[in-house]
Amino acid sequence: MIGYLILVHRYPDQFKRLFRAIHNSENHYVVHVDKNSGADLEAEIRRFLLPYANADMIKSEKALWGGYSLVDAELRGMERLLQMGEWSHFINLSGQDFPLKPQKQITAFLNANLNCEFIKVRDQDRERPDTMHRVSEYVVELEETIQRTAHSRPFLTDAVPYIGNQWMIVTRAFCDFVCHDPSVARYKAFYENTLIADEGFFQTVMMNSAMQSEIVNDDLRTIDWIPDGTIKLRPRTYQRQDAPELISSPNLFARKFDQTVDSEILGVLERHLAAQAVANVDRVQLMPANAA
Repeated sequence: MIGYLILVHRYPDQFKRLFRAIHNSENHYVVHVDKNSGADLEAEIRRFLLPYANADMIKSEKALWGGYSLVDAELRGMERLLQMGEWSHFINLSGQDFPLKPQKQITAFLNANLNCEFIKVRDQDRERPDTMHRVSEYVVELEETIQRTAHSRPFLTDAVPYIGNQWMIVTRAFCDFVCHDPSVARYKAFYENTLIADEGFFQTVMMNSAMQSEIVNDDLRTIDWIPDGTIKLRPRTYQRQDAPELISSPNLFARKFDQTVDSEILGVLERHLAAQAVANVDRVQLMPANAA
């Protein structure tokens, strides 16, 4: 079984297509709607989820890009999923992601890798020194913006900063650890005043802890990162012409999709998943081992 957290900030109809594509009665689902998106979006999604006994919503809070509020939403989602029932792995998705494999195949893959954490992770100081300002500069998250300051500080004592991205497939044991272990409190307190905390907090906690699981440096997502002005990279929006690449990908999910740009690609993927389900595809395609 899987515990899913879906982070939504727009496109309710696209979210509904994603939810139907990943829904299975044996899984558990938690949804967070960005409070910045308004009460109407939250109300619509709440109504949609009413028939699903294995789905719930956590309190909507403002989720500001670059802020610790995104980490907070992840932690609250993990916490609620831990309360809902048993599952082996946690998967976080945005409302603009989509699966590339049917649930039966995803579950089979995870059952064959019960002791694995799938997360992009790099030594931040050694491999990404250009991003060290994110943790050295003291920032404050306000209602609408991140306030940067001239104050700098050293990193946590006896710890190494790591970086990756927001997306992960991690074990229940790690979720329980990061939510409840007292040793994590200092990381939460420190990263609350860092920039883009959601791309480093979980990696740093995991790599500086005595995890008994295998850490695989792969988030199992197909993402085409492209330059975007002052933001160095952003995920390209997939369209219909990308269908062959997506269908042949060994990864479990892809991002991102935008129904206002091209909704046809979602229909192509929905038909592909349905055909695989009818064919009863349950072959496990193991990913190459790439332990961190």
